Amino acid sequence: MPTAARGDDAVTVHPTAIVHAEAELGPRVSVGPYAVIGKFVRIGAGTRVGAHCVVEGHTTIGRECELFTGAVIGSIPQDLKYKGEVSYVEIGDRNKIREYVTVNSGTDAGGGRTVIGSDCLLMAYAHVAHDCQVGDHVVLANSVALAGHVSVEDRVVVGGLVGIHQFVRIGRLAIIGGCSRVIQDVPPYATCVGYPATVFGVNIEGLKRAGISNEGKEQLHRAFRILFKSKLSIPTALKQLRAMADSGPEIAHLIDFVGQSKRGICRA
Repeated sequence: MPTAARGDDAVTVHPTAIVHAEAELGPRVSVGPYAVIGKFVRIGAGTRVGAHCVVEGHTTIGRECELFTGAVIGSIPQDLKYKGEVSYVEIGDRNKIREYVTVNSGTDAGGGRTVIGSDCLLMAYAHVAHDCQVGDHVVLANSVALAGHVSVEDRVVVGGLVGIHQFVRIGRLAIIGGCSRVIQDVPPYATCVGYPATVFGVNIEGLKRAGISNEGKEQLHRAFRILFKSKLSIPTALKQLRAMADSGPEIAHLIDFVGQSKRGICRA
């Protein structure tokens, strides 16, 4: 049953879908067969909800997103501490959320919000647990599992079947190889793989795609040698890195990220 329709701004709802009367669907939203949209859901213009998707809870999805078959967005946390409090999922624009992806809402203990930025690709069966914070241009490959309270900065790529422990942070432009077990923070700009995961070097291809200058790349290689090859303690390595703090924004961000780590960083 199509709703509020005027020309190209029509909202299209398949006759078998169930959309709550109070849900807010923007212009050009389409809802596929057997999908279910809950009362407190808001969906932005041009977003497409595929067959058998469920979008529930206090969930906001931005513009021009695509939800593929069977995705479940906004379901309650898989956390025994959750006691039914109101919590939220916030998803930005132009995301592709592939088949059977699951995204849980937040908890009081984690700030009450699970957030995914814009221009992300979440491949089939990926899971984003309660209170995760995912940035922009992030790729989570098939069956990636983010446990609760995980933070993923912009332009991160996570390979298939990777499991990421609660409260771990993944730094900007890091790449994690498939089947890794990530139990400590992954520094920005790093290539990381293993069981448990360890850093093997700088994400050269990622830096190139992001347009990082040659000087910035050279400084990062130097910083990574200090952090991961010198066998210095983290406090001693950070002291040396702080002498390079004026070398550019990448080094400054690396120093801040490592300095704020509570779980430690992935290194052999």
